[in-house]
Amino acid sequence: MLERFFHGWERRLASVTTDRVVRPFEWGLDWAGLPAAAAGTNGGAVDGEALRAWAREATLESERFYHVDPAGAFDFDGHHLRFASAVTTPHPENNTVHGRFFRARNDTRRRAVVVLPQWNADPASHVALCTLFARAGLSSLRLSLPYHDWRMPPELNRADYIVSSNVGRTVQACRQAVLDARRAVQWLHREGYERIGIIGTSLGSCLAMLTTAHEPLIDAAAFNHVSPWFADVVWDGISTAHVRQGLEGRITLEMLRDIWLPISPFPFMDKVRGRKLLVVYARYDLSFPVALSQRFAAEFRARGIDHELFVLPCGHYSIGKPPFSWMDAFALTRFFRRTL
Repeated sequence: MLERFFHGWERRLASVTTDRVVRPFEWGLDWAGLPAAAAGTNGGAVDGEALRAWAREATLESERFYHVDPAGAFDFDGHHLRFASAVTTPHPENNTVHGRFFRARNDTRRRAVVVLPQWNADPASHVALCTLFARAGLSSLRLSLPYHDWRMPPELNRADYIVSSNVGRTVQACRQAVLDARRAVQWLHREGYERIGIIGTSLGSCLAMLTTAHEPLIDAAAFNHVSPWFADVVWDGISTAHVRQGLEGRITLEMLRDIWLPISPFPFMDKVRGRKLLVVYARYDLSFPVALSQRFAAEFRARGIDHELFVLPCGHYSIGKPPFSWMDAFALTRFFRRTL
C-alpha cells in the first residue's frame, strides 16, 4: 500500500513539469573531438563504435580525462564566487562557473562542503541546506552546474544540454561539472579550509562521486540518490523519459552504458576507498529506480568499501517535501559535522 501511494505521488509530482522537450538523437562526436563517419547505411554503427572506443580509453585513463589545472584567477566578493571553467564550450554563458558561499557562524575549525544540486535545480535549490550547514559550523559553496542558472544559454528553458540525447555532449558536460567542482575544492583549500567535503543530489550525486574519485583534497562525501550507471537511470527513470524517447531506436542501452561509462560511478568505486562516505537513497524512487540504488550499495559492501547508509521512506521528488527533506538534511548535516 505504501509503495502504491508513493509511486502515485511521485508520478503526480513529476507531471507538474510540462516543458520537457524531446530532442533529436545525435552521436555528438564533435564533443569528443572525433570525426564523423562518411555518410552511408553503416555510418551510425561506425560513429557509435568510435565513441565506445573513446569512452573506454577515457575510463581507463580517467586521471588524464579528469585532470584539471588550477584556475588562473577567482573573483570573490564575499558571497558570490566566479571563475573560468576548465572546459570551453560554444556557449559563452556556460564557460564561467558560479558559486554561492555560505560562511559558518563559527568558522574557526575551517571545515567546508561543496554542494552540487540536482538536474534542473533553480538558483534557490539547496540554499536551505547550506544555511543549515552554516548554523552547524560548516561553511559551504553551492555550485551552479553547467547549463544551469547563470550558465544557461538563452535558447534553453531547462538544462537540457547536460543530460540529453546528444550522447557525446552529455559526457563532456558532466566532465565539465567534475572539473569545475575540482577547481572549487582547490579554491576552498587555497582559502585555508583544512577539511573539505562534497555532497551531490541526483545528477549531482553522480558528479560528486566522480569528483571524489579524482580529487585528493576531499575528505568526506555524501551521495544523495545513487546508481552504478548513468545510462540506466536515463533509460529507466521517469524524470528522463523524454530523453529516452530521443535515444530509442538509435542506440541500445548496452551501447549507451558503454559510452557513458566515464561518467558512471561503477568504474571508479575503488577510487573513493578510504574517504568518509554516506550513501542515501529513497525506498520508493522512480527516477533513480531503487534496484539501481540497492545495487550501488551492494557493490560498496562487496568491495569492502567502508560507508554509512541511510534509506529514506519516500521517493525522488517527495524527498523535497517535509518531513522527508528534514530527515535528509539532518542526516547530511550530522554526517559532515562528525566526519570533517
